[in-house]
Amino acid sequence: QEPLVESGGGSVQSGGSLTLSCAASGHIDRGYCMAWFRQAPGKELEGVALIENDNSRKYVDSVKGRFFISRDKSKNTVDLRMDNLKPEDTAMYTCASTPFLCPDPMVPTAFSHWGQGTQVTVSS
Repeated sequence: QEPLVESGGGSVQSGGSLTLSCAASGHIDRGYCMAWFRQAPGKELEGVALIENDNSRKYVDSVKGRFFISRDKSKNTVDLRMDNLKPEDTAMYTCASTPFLCPDPMVPTAFSHWGQGTQVTVSS
């Protein structure tokens, strides 16, 4: 597979929106489970959203109704649309994949491939 490469991070004000994208050639086209994780300073790595090859999705409770994960097989990308951003969403966001079915719960140890991450900063 190609390495996972994230883009789209940045700084926004509270209530704003961002869309993160992860280039995932060799992952999407092989039907891997794809996920977004985040880690804020001083906090543990947290699973945010994941999507199966059949497009079934799961989200952590804190982002339900605000974030939307999608995968594009023609572009081999997985996106995370983030609306109504809050200061507590500030973190390094990282794309991850596994060749197996998406894990439940969304634990980092179940994912074998990781990107370098992209920073999201939300100011109040």
